[in-house]
Amino acid sequence: MKMKDMLLIIGASGHGKVVADIALKLNIWKDIAFLDDNEAIIETMGLHVIGTSKDAFNYLEKADLIVAIGDNKTRQKILQELEEAGASIRTLIHPSAIIGGHVGIGIGTVVMAGAIINCDTIIGEGCIINTGAIIEHDNIIEDYVHISPGAMIAGTVKIGKSTWVGIGSKVCNNLSITSDCVIGAGAVVLNNIQDSGTYVGVPARRV
Repeated sequence: MKMKDMLLIIGASGHGKVVADIALKLNIWKDIAFLDDNEAIIETMGLHVIGTSKDAFNYLEKADLIVAIGDNKTRQKILQELEEAGASIRTLIHPSAIIGGHVGIGIGTVVMAGAIINCDTIIGEGCIINTGAIIEHDNIIEDYVHISPGAMIAGTVKIGKSTWVGIGSKVCNNLSITSDCVIGAGAVVLNNIQDSGTYVGVPARRV
């Protein structure tokens, strides 16, 4: 789909700021603005908030869109509604990120500064690969997953849809984590996780 002159970022809070910083560094769009449901936010990163998330549907012909909301389920809901409406949803990759060969990255995904995604890895739609995260070779990261800053995913790992891998956590190689999990900050996953839930500690255990 042809790039448009305008980018609208849905979500003007902390995550939205970092997404905007990537967009500004890419220097692709003539105009960048936010949409946010919090009426108290009128400007972020020197960019104006020009409406609410519902207003995105008024800009389908004029603007590319990216959903910059940290919560996996909320991000999924908005992205799916936009996809159904035929929106031009973009993928943003920070210039300092390192992307290996034969890596697939789905629409609506954002890859932050210093992230590394190694070869033959597939990243789904609407994911967040956050600052300094490392995703090794031959991984499958399903849709709407959040890999937090400094998290390390070893080779041949599968992470299910809408799972959140916490800051500084580690997942050892040849493992599978099911959908709708939360891996706590600093946790170390040493075994397959087959049941949805929250896992913390070393080794990671369900709480």
